[in-house]
Amino acid sequence: MTAEEGAAPPREQGWSGPIVAVILLLIVPTVSLIRIVVPIENALLLLAPVTAACAVAGWKAGGRFPLALLWSAFAVWVVWSASGAPGSYLDLIRGWSVLLALSFGAALALPAVEGFLAKGLLALGVALLAGTAVLLMVPGGPGGAVDLVTAEIGRRAIVATREWQQMTSTPEWLEMVRQSPGWGRYSEGVDRQLIELPAPALRLYPALFALQSLAVMALGWAVYHRVGRTRLGPPLAKLRDLRFNDALVWGVVAGLVLVAVPASGAASVVGINLLVFFGVLYALRGMGVIIWFLAPGRAMTVAFAIFTVIFWPVVGMVAAGLGLGDTWFDWRRRTRQESQRSE
Repeated sequence: MTAEEGAAPPREQGWSGPIVAVILLLIVPTVSLIRIVVPIENALLLLAPVTAACAVAGWKAGGRFPLALLWSAFAVWVVWSASGAPGSYLDLIRGWSVLLALSFGAALALPAVEGFLAKGLLALGVALLAGTAVLLMVPGGPGGAVDLVTAEIGRRAIVATREWQQMTSTPEWLEMVRQSPGWGRYSEGVDRQLIELPAPALRLYPALFALQSLAVMALGWAVYHRVGRTRLGPPLAKLRDLRFNDALVWGVVAGLVLVAVPASGAASVVGINLLVFFGVLYALRGMGVIIWFLAPGRAMTVAFAIFTVIFWPVVGMVAAGLGLGDTWFDWRRRTRQESQRSE
């Protein structure tokens, strides 16, 4: 008997989370400043192949073949229709989307690796190694890829600057500035950011690229488990329950060592990107700790989300510290044990 014939658990319920995530992935990169930072503007170029990988893995595990065929056909269409000129940045991303989907599909087939995050990180690592090997063998090599990324970030900065200048030169905007000088100062601040942002965006590109790829894999996992009945692993944990293998702390340690120890500029860049990548993971874990202790209701959750968006540097640093501390102190388990003893 296959999982589809009655033994399979029901589909996961609730589309609000995945729908909101898809909207954010597709709309947020259209914002001028964010467009410069987000490595892949068309997130569907990643989402369709990794969801197809989930559907194929589900079919191999006893799921429905039509679902795997449908998602695979959709993924092929998305990748094909988004193809760019040979050697273009879009062509580079198209190759990455296929490589990531293949690596994710292989990781999904490994029963020894449990849970999305373990499978996702494995797929990401394998795809990065394979992608580096491919770049070493093609004309231009890694240097050519860096040139493509640099040119793409520069192009986006030019487009964003042009769009911003067009908006701020309209009579409506000029009238707003005349009535409220604060809008003029805001405009000047955005002008400075448009000039300054490409440099850190290029420097942190590897970490942002890996984080976006991991986020899209998580979304593909969530979408598949709402349309397919064959499970590939446990459900994604709610943020308040987020934990992961404590061995990941060595990624933070490696980043600190590479940044602190005098070395070449390349080693420092690698260290900074390791700190950003693992720092975001631990910040999410720390946010889970905060939400666990606050136990906010719906209204409080919205207020906390708005507060986080406004004061994200402070909240992010505090959350990252709590997440790292959770590696040793396990705040939530300790609180639960103390509560049980008090009862």
